[in-house]
Amino acid sequence: MQALRARSARAVLDADGAVAALYLTQYKPLVRMAALLVGDLATAEEIVQDSFVAVHAAWHTLPDTDRALSYLHRSVVNRSRAVNRSRAVDRSRAVNRSRAAPRQHVAVGRSAFVSALWTLPARQREVVVLRYFAGLPETQVASAVGISQGAVRAHVTRAMSSLHAELRTADERDSATDSALGDHRTDGGEPS
Repeated sequence: MQALRARSARAVLDADGAVAALYLTQYKPLVRMAALLVGDLATAEEIVQDSFVAVHAAWHTLPDTDRALSYLHRSVVNRSRAVNRSRAVDRSRAVNRSRAAPRQHVAVGRSAFVSALWTLPARQREVVVLRYFAGLPETQVASAVGISQGAVRAHVTRAMSSLHAELRTADERDSATDSALGDHRTDGGEPS
């Protein structure tokens, strides 16, 4: 009985140490990944914290650190999806409750690329974030998202095409805005 307790205590210590080591190296990259998937840092941090708790609980079923890291990636993606689904339901309920209320928009400063990223369908956004921001190979992206490697390639191709088009459109809008502002100078001089 005591041998079983000692072995159990050792396993907990091994899990604690291994998860702590993973945390030190992977926390920030996982938060960046989650932030790109859910759009806000506080929620991203919660998702990653919850994912580390889950990997600690499942440590005894994970044969090595690589599997644990794959588990973390998948957990972050799945939890991000759940947050986005919940937000979509909340938004639809809010729209139904307040159809007559005036809309107030708060501009959130973000880069043109991140704005373009958010125009993509969720699966394409996940694949792009995992492949290019998290730097995962196609096999790990496929595992984290739950699709085949061929589907990863297809999503990347479609996403890149959409991103190029969206960024080109945004650039044209910015150029048109800059031109319009240049024609209405406020310093009393002649328009250029």
